[in-house]
Amino acid sequence: MMDTAMDGASADAPIRADPASRAALFKALGHPTRLLILNLIRQRSRHGEELAAILRMSPATVSHHLSKLADAGLVRAERDQYTQDYRLAGDLYGRTLAELITLSTPTGASRLRPDAYRDKVMKAFMDNGRLIRIPAQRKKRRVILELLVEDFEPGRDYPEADVNATIREIHHDVETIRRELIAEGLMTRERGVYRRAGSRA
Repeated sequence: MMDTAMDGASADAPIRADPASRAALFKALGHPTRLLILNLIRQRSRHGEELAAILRMSPATVSHHLSKLADAGLVRAERDQYTQDYRLAGDLYGRTLAELITLSTPTGASRLRPDAYRDKVMKAFMDNGRLIRIPAQRKKRRVILELLVEDFEPGRDYPEADVNATIREIHHDVETIRRELIAEGLMTRERGVYRRAGSRA
């Protein structure tokens, strides 16, 4: 019988932060019937046969959807004599979307490399601290420019000659790189004086 489908699921469980659990949550929400069920239960607790009658579905189908919602921690069942009433469960309701998608301790986090793309670009275009060639692709060029701009101190004014000298240590095409630093908003230029963007005067 469908009213035994959720035995043992009566306790509220805190939202889990691992990617698989969060994905299961959104998967459970990704069906129109389950959204209808949640809205009906939100109005008041309901038993399985009542939900089946309202939705004009078979008890087995409703039981299947309730199981998905229970697995995701969205509903729980409380036995009331001969039936089980389904209620909203967990600490998910009232959470923002940002809270639900944020993973504080994602599985495998220690294996993630946030700078993997940056390292890949540097390996392809840098050799012993020198730029082999200027990347044609903008996002790769941006990586190189962000690396280069770190050679300039925040809050310090640089005459063009000093900027050229710093760039020349990495690549011979001084004019192109200097122009790209300005175009990408990484450096500012005013009356021949250069400054790292974001620096205070």
